[in-house]
Amino acid sequence: MRKAITCITILLIALCLPMAGMAKDAPVKAQVDRTELPVKEPWYPPITTLDARDAKAPPMFAVEAPKDAPNVVIILLDDLGFGGTSATGGVIPTPHFNKLADQGLLYNQFHTTALCSPTRQALITGRNHHSANQAKISEVATSFPGATGMLPNDVATVAEMLRLNGYSTAAYGKHHETAVWEISPSGPFTRWPNFIGYDEFYGFMGGETNQWTPSIYHNLNMIEPPDDPDYHFMNDMATKAIEWMRFQQALTPDKPFFVYFAPGAVHAPHHVPQSYIDKYKGKFDEGWDVIRERIFEQQKKLGVIPKDTKLAKKPDDIKDWKDLSAKEQKLFARQAEVFAGFLDMTDHETGRFIQAIEDMGELDNTLIFYIAGDNGTSAEGGMNGLFNEYTYFNAEPKGSDIDVMMKHYDDWGGPTTYPHMAAGWAVCFDSPFTWTKQVASNYGGTRNAMAVRWPKRIKAKGEVRNQWHHVIDVVPTILEAAGLPEPRIVNGTPQRPIEGTSMVYTWDYPKAPSRHQIQYFEMFGNRGIYYDGWFAGTIHLKPWGKVENKLVDDTWELYHVAEDFSMSEDLAAKHPDMLKKLQQAFLGEAVKYKVLPIDDRRLELFNPKLAGRPDLMFGRKTLVLYEGMTGLLENDFINVKATSFEIVADIETGDKPANGVIVSQGGRFGGWSLYVKDGTPIYTYNYLGLEYSTATSSEKLPKGKATVKMDFAHDGGKNRSAGGTVTLSVNGKSVGSVKVPATQFALFSADETASVGMDLETPVVKDYTLKTSNFTSKINKVIINLKD
Repeated sequence: MRKAITCITILLIALCLPMAGMAKDAPVKAQVDRTELPVKEPWYPPITTLDARDAKAPPMFAVEAPKDAPNVVIILLDDLGFGGTSATGGVIPTPHFNKLADQGLLYNQFHTTALCSPTRQALITGRNHHSANQAKISEVATSFPGATGMLPNDVATVAEMLRLNGYSTAAYGKHHETAVWEISPSGPFTRWPNFIGYDEFYGFMGGETNQWTPSIYHNLNMIEPPDDPDYHFMNDMATKAIEWMRFQQALTPDKPFFVYFAPGAVHAPHHVPQSYIDKYKGKFDEGWDVIRERIFEQQKKLGVIPKDTKLAKKPDDIKDWKDLSAKEQKLFARQAEVFAGFLDMTDHETGRFIQAIEDMGELDNTLIFYIAGDNGTSAEGGMNGLFNEYTYFNAEPKGSDIDVMMKHYDDWGGPTTYPHMAAGWAVCFDSPFTWTKQVASNYGGTRNAMAVRWPKRIKAKGEVRNQWHHVIDVVPTILEAAGLPEPRIVNGTPQRPIEGTSMVYTWDYPKAPSRHQIQYFEMFGNRGIYYDGWFAGTIHLKPWGKVENKLVDDTWELYHVAEDFSMSEDLAAKHPDMLKKLQQAFLGEAVKYKVLPIDDRRLELFNPKLAGRPDLMFGRKTLVLYEGMTGLLENDFINVKATSFEIVADIETGDKPANGVIVSQGGRFGGWSLYVKDGTPIYTYNYLGLEYSTATSSEKLPKGKATVKMDFAHDGGKNRSAGGTVTLSVNGKSVGSVKVPATQFALFSADETASVGMDLETPVVKDYTLKTSNFTSKINKVIINLKD
């Protein structure tokens, strides 16, 4: 046996000797297989040379992007419909979007999913949103396949594909794709931006943020918003993106970059500096009917819609402008002025970002997709708009009361408002279509303008491309442009095939037939299907309405969209056989892509128990917190809404009177705070910024250890927004109380957090600011107990 082993050893050495010589003289160039990522390091034969001076080392392994691969930039605006940009007839100037379209191509039949999270997940993966488990926004995920909100391992993002192929990658702005119960210091972080392909991330992890005082993460860490009256997140994110690109190009100029630039604009809250608002004073006084017609006529004049297009009727619920009162007209015009200023600022800051690429000399070799909206313009402000969007989520009618909103007329869009505009404007800016965001069964909810520019490859300038395409087509376009294959395996997991169709064929052949032949749509029961020039769909749920029909009772519409650009003539009665075929095709696609079962629930799904998704606080009656635990988003915090609960704080004070927050949740637009002012404990419940209920201690805190307790006795009953009674005590002695008339049963905030020892974003009360909210004494422990 020993002799056999010796023979084998001698044979192996003999076989390796020629290879060793090869390694010494001329190392073999490694072949790169990019279909399995990460790219495997090449195997080199063992070196048998004893002295390093006599051997030649093989080349250091490094993955490089294909030769001449372009930089790639995706710009994705939020909640802006087809008629929003001035390049597509809009009345709000968007010169930087227009410039890209003039220097490249404008796509006038590009489609999204009708809602933000689904569009974004489809955009960065090249798969349909149900394939990526993002049926709706991540806050209403369920346990049904296709709707879990958790990006599956077999659906890699384009950022990961490019990163593993030698790109530097970064994302800025809105990231609304991580499951809400995973956004906490406990993780897991596997679906955070840094772990799905982005080397650098700077932005917010949710559907929206306060642009004046945002909840921002730099990579995995939440950062405190700056105490600067001139701060605005849109400006900040553009600056951060520019700084990163400059670093990247200075240090690795031969390495291409991928940047996903995704502002929270123009999603609510519509926050913008006064200088931008002032530019549009009086520009919308004519009202949404006149301006919608103007946009439509301009669209025909520009050639972005066919000249024989008809302006589709607006929804019956939207009043004619002439039928509004003078007060309503004044308020609604103001809402549009603020929205216009917000879009103006957004395009300006986006242009500053693009200019930085040009200043580095990289613009001509950068493939840019500028997508003007992740769905149609939002009608979620309802018929009147909202001065505080959270009044809608908490079913508080005062939020849309004209007289209440008029009190905020002068500061609309500023830091003291959290506003949304009336639905009539959404329909206006979605011209020439009928519907808006959330309506996946109409192009008003899904058609968005897109400009594409890459001078090194796209030679056409200022031309319109009218091939039918969808957001899932961007990833295969990038891969083809960069000379990269679709990966079969990523990080050890076989991949679900990319479901989009590359758009590269449209660059050189303007009249080429559309290659994306069939596409389903579904959102909250609104569903439809496109097939080869035809579209069938049903309006099951209006953005501002309630479910009225059972799914089986829905009425379907049929449009020959190859000839009817705006979906103005329903042909269902004329072509019942075609409608039936498309309905059957929808069901086939729905099964194929995990769309079923259709779930038309909306507000109910914000409750994790009803939705069936994980929740960090399931079954827990007690949460123990310590000083320094800050920035806990609402989905990571014990739910004290619509219930009785108590806060027990163990603190220590010194010689000087204590000041600052013990524990707080929410902010200026709704929340509560237990704090100390000049040694006096205080508890305030802020009901949607409409009403403040304060219990102030009759005694100051004693020096040394003390137990401060707040007991809230909820009134109970079927009224979820019922109030209750606050009782404040110190060391077991009752020192104050107050009656709270109403509470927020559904949501305090999408982005404001809970914190111990400070109030991290906007202050819940006016007694302190972000800077003065820090507790000046010692907090040993805070316990929150639910009582029922």
